[in-house]
Amino acid sequence: MPQSIPYWHVDAFSAQPFGGNQAAVMVLDKWLPDDVLVRIGGENLFAETAFVVRDETGESDWELRWCTPTYEIALCGHATLAAGHVLLTRDGGEAVTFRTRKSGILEVRKDGDGYEVGLPATVTAPGTSEEAAALMGGNPAAIYRPQGKDIRYHIFLYETEAEVRALEPQIRELGAMGNDQFIATAPGDAGSGYDCVSRVFVPGGGVDEDSVTGSAHSLLTPFWVDRLGRNNLRAHQASERGGDLTLRLDGAGENGRAWLGGPCVTVVEGSFYL
Repeated sequence: MPQSIPYWHVDAFSAQPFGGNQAAVMVLDKWLPDDVLVRIGGENLFAETAFVVRDETGESDWELRWCTPTYEIALCGHATLAAGHVLLTRDGGEAVTFRTRKSGILEVRKDGDGYEVGLPATVTAPGTSEEAAALMGGNPAAIYRPQGKDIRYHIFLYETEAEVRALEPQIRELGAMGNDQFIATAPGDAGSGYDCVSRVFVPGGGVDEDSVTGSAHSLLTPFWVDRLGRNNLRAHQASERGGDLTLRLDGAGENGRAWLGGPCVTVVEGSFYL
């Protein structure tokens, strides 16, 4: 007889269906084999599927893992926000914590009509990535990379929002470089209401252009807080679906926490049969 797994399809960082970033959230009684989790991620075909299991260690409320359509990843912000939305809506409460395998304990809190998710802040410094810059296109003013970590992120800083929106990266060639995350960002246009805008490409991970990327904003939060000299920012990810986030930095350096805020909406609730 098929196993029935509770399933939610959530649009994160959006108050309405068809916006923000899609995530599947699945509540398991126990962990399935690793290859089955990845195959479920491929079946759902969203940027990420979040899997949660009750944490019996007492360190947090739930264990949490994420899979793209092709592999398991170390951190996903929007699917964590989606998981928090599902569990807080279903079970009540003001906050929920998750123990992860590579990103420590994460927390999702209610925040007005939406939520905030706290991610480890990643500090970047000027670096080089000439091959990727050529494939991204445009004329980035600077390139930034994480320092002292084995994290494959690239931030390309452009002078204007229009440049970021106009980019047409060579997706296949970027994907051949591995499962790196390529982040294009610029200040928001005057009068737009946004402090910064971005687009994010992860073709080596099965996501040509991500809709709204929490993990990218764990870098962009300290990046823009430092550049703009103030906290509590508004960000927009200029993908086809688009999404808006609030950004605030709690703490400094590698001990900092990037808090990303926004609403979520459940689009589908049902069962996944395995």
